[in-house]
Amino acid sequence: MIMLVFPSQVIFLFYDSQPLSLSLSLSLSLSPLGLTSDARILSRFMRTECLNHRYVYGSPLSISRLVTAVGDKAQTGTQISGRRPYGVGLLVAGNDEKGPHVYYICPSSNFYECKCMAIGARSQSARTYLERRKDDFKNIEDLDELIAHALRALRDCLPNDSELTTKNVSVGYVGRDVEFTIKDDEEVEDYLKSIEEDKPAVDTASDPQQGAEEAMDTQ
Repeated sequence: MIMLVFPSQVIFLFYDSQPLSLSLSLSLSLSPLGLTSDARILSRFMRTECLNHRYVYGSPLSISRLVTAVGDKAQTGTQISGRRPYGVGLLVAGNDEKGPHVYYICPSSNFYECKCMAIGARSQSARTYLERRKDDFKNIEDLDELIAHALRALRDCLPNDSELTTKNVSVGYVGRDVEFTIKDDEEVEDYLKSIEEDKPAVDTASDPQQGAEEAMDTQ
């Protein structure tokens, strides 16, 4: 799972699973990693907080206040005997009056606002890609280009015998004047084609058989 925040959009990707993203409102969504039952408890709490705030004040709840409320709720499980911490990490993405945001809520109840974040198996490679290029993202406004960067970061996480296809990737985004949207299956085919041209070449040093064949051809 990868999330990137840009000046006007938040992009998030899901790999090798059906999207677990839970829409909390038209401009706010979360994606869990861990125990799905705990994720549903927290998502229900977050949805209730959003509805109560809109009912009382007539305006949407800011994302920072919502994340703080979730952190306070998760903290009780780490302090009271007989309770356990919630076994789930959350990436929360959305847009409010201050612009787009991405927050990572740890199972320990700590939370951080991020410019870009990746969680899940083999996600360190994606975080490295994003960290090296995070300064270049500031001037990008084209949605397709933003999604291409996210797909390249996700591609770096794949095992050697796997590749991105329309069956194992879903793309989501939300931003200014853009409601929460998820695209999958054939809808992501054009995005995948856009990154095929820069696919890294095969390293012969890591493929002994191919290296041996090339050596024989030169003799």
